[in-house]
Amino acid sequence: MIRFVLGVEDLADTRFALSPLGETMESLRVLRDPGRYALQLPWRRDALRRLAGADTALLMALVGDRHAIPDHLTPRPAAFAPAFDDQLAAARAAPPARVRRDLLAVHAPGPPPAALADAAGDDARVARLNDAICDGLRRYWHTAVRPHWPQIRLVLEADMTYRARRLATGGARALFAGMHPNLRWDDGVLHIDKMIGRHTVHAAGRGLLLVPSAFAHKPAPPVSPDEAPLLVYPSRGVATLWRPAADAADTEEAGGGGALAALLGAPRARLLGMLGEPLPTVEIARRLSVTPSAVSQHLKILHAAGLVTRARDGRHMLYRRSALGDHLTDPTPRTSRVFEQT
Repeated sequence: MIRFVLGVEDLADTRFALSPLGETMESLRVLRDPGRYALQLPWRRDALRRLAGADTALLMALVGDRHAIPDHLTPRPAAFAPAFDDQLAAARAAPPARVRRDLLAVHAPGPPPAALADAAGDDARVARLNDAICDGLRRYWHTAVRPHWPQIRLVLEADMTYRARRLATGGARALFAGMHPNLRWDDGVLHIDKMIGRHTVHAAGRGLLLVPSAFAHKPAPPVSPDEAPLLVYPSRGVATLWRPAADAADTEEAGGGGALAALLGAPRARLLGMLGEPLPTVEIARRLSVTPSAVSQHLKILHAAGLVTRARDGRHMLYRRSALGDHLTDPTPRTSRVFEQT
């Protein structure tokens, strides 16, 4: 178990960030052990097709037998949404002593695999190895992860909006209780169960950084106890990323069939069924394989009818079902009683 001890100031400085390099590293776990990542299998098939013929031995060696990955290759995001190249530059500039520590820690207590043998060498050999790793990661990012990054980012941003609302309405306990079963908040301490490490990290004014991931299957703090508190956690909505556009069956399950479709029309009924969580127009359009302008027209009508609410989040307008919309999509008899009382 790993523990993060958080004071009042640390909770006040709890924030969210994206990490394209972190996501790239997390995706290597999916390639290595697909049995743990059922939701990501469509991405894995696409990645293997794109990587056909490429030598990935060095990259695969970055994932230990217990799924640890080097801390210096998952740098703490310096901004809300850092560029991949900026994060990679930080990883490339890591001192040889830290690179050596992190690469060896991933495979401890055993020796590193042959591809990482230079990690036990002098500083010059470690620096050359780190350069080779960063070069390989850059190629891998452009080939396997970057083509999906716009869609991944939308899902991660929607998750952050949802988590921020839980934090605002229920505090830290509500935030962590709904994040993953391995997380437990108790009297100022965040307990992370089923971890390789067994240590306690005192935030001591450094705050806590929360990083949602489309590739993580459980919470993942840094391996080293010397790192500032950071938690990568599984994002909501990952199952929608590589799912084909909704078919007729999906439409009916989401409220698009029967009486609701007759009342609103199938496209608007389908939209209403999707909006149980806040979503931006572009993400809705992606999931339905239609244009954002077509979605906007339907959303405008649903909003005017009081069936959806909207709120701006940065550069996106997020839409969600209103209380009335929830009643309409609820298949229980409660729906009819609402109208009997009006």
